[in-house]
Amino acid sequence: MGAKGIFVTGTGTEVGKTVVAAVIARTLAAEGKRVSVFKPAVTGIEEEGETDHALLRRASGSQQTDEEIAPYRYDPPASPHLVAALAGEEIDPQRLREAAAAAAADADAIVCEGVGGLLVPLSPTYLVRDLAADLGYPLVIVAAPGLGTINHTLLTVEAALSAGLQVAAIVLNPWPEQPTEIERSNRETLAALTDTPVLTLPQLDLSDPSRWPPLRL
Repeated sequence: MGAKGIFVTGTGTEVGKTVVAAVIARTLAAEGKRVSVFKPAVTGIEEEGETDHALLRRASGSQQTDEEIAPYRYDPPASPHLVAALAGEEIDPQRLREAAAAAAADADAIVCEGVGGLLVPLSPTYLVRDLAADLGYPLVIVAAPGLGTINHTLLTVEAALSAGLQVAAIVLNPWPEQPTEIERSNRETLAALTDTPVLTLPQLDLSDPSRWPPLRL
């Protein structure tokens, strides 16, 4: 793939992967780069609010279609391998690799976002981590700032390194205006134990990307 890329994953669900991926995409676009975005599967479309792929498209300024950004899209909020099975199909790894390559072909940079954490199955035999390894982009790991995040984050880093993946940064999200002693300690401890940059992102107004702080890796 010609475009430079990043793969955003998380320590689990609801840690703000899509927000962090959107901010990275917005940062690159603001620098004048043509940015593509990609997410292998989107679930929970039936829930109210902007979908993940729509937010990624809006943040990046991309003209990609839903299909080009997210080849698999499902209504129920569930693990991709399960919701695909409920729909009578199975997610095809080759289709994902080809879609990601096509997205990268016409861009200066591509921001890929996983589903859940690294060990979430996209199909019964193909994990998010497998896709990240196939694409070969450095990882950004998104984690909550509070109690418990050290264990979750270190396990994710270990899972990444065991597959030969490079971890470019950890992002604690959302970072409070007045962090507690625990949150400050978590940031310092993760930086020391992983020898990886630990960045933070405050709570954002998602309706106005122009006011988002840049997130440079």
